[in-house]
Amino acid sequence: MHYDWLSLVPPLLAIILAIATRQVYLSLFIGIWSGWIILSDGSFFGGLAASIQACIDVFKDAGNTRVIIFCALIGALLTLMQRNGGVSGFITWITNKNLVQSRRGASVLAWILGMVIFIESSITCLISGAVSRPIFERLKISREKLAYILDSTSAPVCILIPLNAWGAYVIGLIEREDIENALSIFVSSITVNFYAIFAVLIVGFVVISGIDIGPMRKAERRAREEGKTIRDGAVPTVSEEITSIEPKDESPQRPLNMLIPIIVMILMMPAGLYITGEGDITAGTGTTAVLWSVLAAITTAGVLSVGQRILHVREVMDLSLKGIGGLVPLAILMMLAFAIGDTSRELGTGIYVAGIADEFLQPELVAPVVFLAAAVIAFSTGTSWGTFAIMIPIALPTALLMDIHAPLALAAVLSGGVFGDHVSPISDTTLVSSMAAASDHIDHVTTQLPYASIAAGIATLLFYMFGILMH
Repeated sequence: MHYDWLSLVPPLLAIILAIATRQVYLSLFIGIWSGWIILSDGSFFGGLAASIQACIDVFKDAGNTRVIIFCALIGALLTLMQRNGGVSGFITWITNKNLVQSRRGASVLAWILGMVIFIESSITCLISGAVSRPIFERLKISREKLAYILDSTSAPVCILIPLNAWGAYVIGLIEREDIENALSIFVSSITVNFYAIFAVLIVGFVVISGIDIGPMRKAERRAREEGKTIRDGAVPTVSEEITSIEPKDESPQRPLNMLIPIIVMILMMPAGLYITGEGDITAGTGTTAVLWSVLAAITTAGVLSVGQRILHVREVMDLSLKGIGGLVPLAILMMLAFAIGDTSRELGTGIYVAGIADEFLQPELVAPVVFLAAAVIAFSTGTSWGTFAIMIPIALPTALLMDIHAPLALAAVLSGGVFGDHVSPISDTTLVSSMAAASDHIDHVTTQLPYASIAAGIATLLFYMFGILMH
């Protein structure tokens, strides 16, 4: 069946309710429920039963399950690195070396980390957040600012790099269209991937200039003048119990207890991609590599803690379980985000939006219309990768048929998918950014929106101009 405009109701209802009420869990479930009421031909209770089943069915997908487990396991890593003195030791080391002395220096550090750790978006957020958040707290920089920096240097940077999980996934989608020079088209699209480029440039300008706009200015003024890195009444995506663990009494506070697990995590990511890809790093499974990376980091942190006699094995286990328990709410949030994405696919939301866009695809408008269509799909479904899967089979054949520059059409899809995912409250990467910064999730979404919108406006204009020039 074709549900047309009704297919837009669940994601839009969830997003509007989440922003209006700040009750993200309830809003997401109501969105899922409304979708299954539609799919159940208006049955109120039938839709309720089906929506519960949809949440359970999320775990049928091994990739979804790995991501949810990964998010929960991050809590174990955070608790261990704090309790064994790694985090406090790192802050002391940074302070004594005078490496970061100002708010601008801390922000630039987070920005640079986000650009150089480009293996996988979730890993980028986690590592940049783990290193930067203690420094941001000490210098009284808002958690909203950190979440924005993390989010704007994760997916936008990853999509500009061919040799990572994102590049491998996109190249695979291109090859499905029987296009032989898939890698060449992807590489050529990088220079015209306008949203990703300007998202990174704008956040760089913000951290260097210190200029804030919209809700972010208010958040920064609160942090600077009142010393509150998070607003009163806000609900951090990570429990405060997980982010405020003190080092064990009289234990040595060594920065290596934080840096070594993080380095292990970074190195394990390409190793995991190599192993799961059977020797081809571009063919590896990103979610498996991410899970292995965080497990390796937790193991390393535990071994360091026990080996230095800072913690006993039982303490390591207890702290790990406490950390995992503190991130169960995030895991539930991630499950709901996946469930509403699945519901949208059942309703054909992406196909409906893509079909509308197809009606207006005049040659010079192909790139900007594809960009906006991909943005709406990603915003509504909360997934950039799902958007790529929907839009690439539409955009590339259309570009070839109408003699339009194929890399430009591909770039429009990739830019739109990242932008929509970037500003969507139901996006997994947005959730991970909120978690890594210990920010209120809706606060992160609303403070990031003005910056993302500026980058999207510039991208739309450039896609139109290049659409005319390259036709």
